Amino acid sequence: MEAVVLEPQKLRPEIIQRVQAMDDENLLLLYRLLLRIEKERLWRELSGEAEADRRSGKFDRLSDIIREARDDMHKA
Repeated sequence: MEAVVLEPQKLRPEIIQRVQAMDDENLLLLYRLLLRIEKERLWRELSGEAEADRRSGKFDRLSDIIREARDDMHKA
């Protein structure tokens, strides 16, 4: 079996055509799936950035900052 090479510029019109032909139930399912994929992509991106921030020491004072903010809220 030969592997099929997918080219985004050729795939996009086919996907659009399939989406336009979908019934409402499948369209909602596809939408939920797209949201999940986007959520997972963002989670990986943010997790990587947060880990880089942690390694660089940006979170070292986080507990102190939270405590100070809580103290300020109780004073107000």
